[in-house]
Amino acid sequence: MKKIAFFLTIYSFIFFQSCKEQPLKVSRIEGEEIKITDSIASNKELNEFIAPYANHIEKEMSAILAYAPKALAKSDSKYNTAIGNMEADAVMEMLQPIFFSRTEDSIDGVLLNYGGIRSTINQGNVTTKTAYNIMPFENEAVVVRLSAEAMQELFNYLAKNQTAHPISGMQLILNKNGSIERNLVQGKPLEKDHFYYIATNDYLQKGGDHMDFLAKADTVMQMNYKLRNLFIDYFKKKDTIAPVTDERFIKLEK
Repeated sequence: MKKIAFFLTIYSFIFFQSCKEQPLKVSRIEGEEIKITDSIASNKELNEFIAPYANHIEKEMSAILAYAPKALAKSDSKYNTAIGNMEADAVMEMLQPIFFSRTEDSIDGVLLNYGGIRSTINQGNVTTKTAYNIMPFENEAVVVRLSAEAMQELFNYLAKNQTAHPISGMQLILNKNGSIERNLVQGKPLEKDHFYYIATNDYLQKGGDHMDFLAKADTVMQMNYKLRNLFIDYFKKKDTIAPVTDERFIKLEK
């Protein structure tokens, strides 16, 4: 028995050593596509099991929060859109009291991204589902502290991009050739050696959409507030959702 145990020990040692010296490699991967179509019969027991949950979710998603007199889409205008203005203004309005309670300071501006608006707001009832449609991501609201130099990079980015990225608390006016005519924060020109608090989302803060200037912030404050939930709370607060385009971001024709 001792000899058998000895040989087993030697064999195990050699086996594991050889595994270390010659690691296993995947030689072939096989897969099969299984299409899910209407031809697949439904499972009655499964349907009955999930029905109460599906009904509850549908009821929650269909809850009426506000009313929109007309449809709002991000393609409605070139430099600032009603739906984009609504989103940026909602972030400013809902975050401002939270930010002040933590810092006794104020948010100077809001910057979101055009691509983050994923749906229109249809004319009629605004529901919880509406908020999920326009913001299907799990983006969190953050507030960053930017230098005047970083703020100028922000305006330069918007001027070069010439896309209706939602902004609030800021104004950018381009002349007819597309260069900056005027850029203001809270109605004032940028001040050297001054810092500005800008609300945005965590995706952009990390340089998403090439907004690298947001990643230069020396301070990033997590607001623990998903943008989707913020919009839901904003809709609940308002009776009617009727934003308009304005002159926060425009290009002069002459």
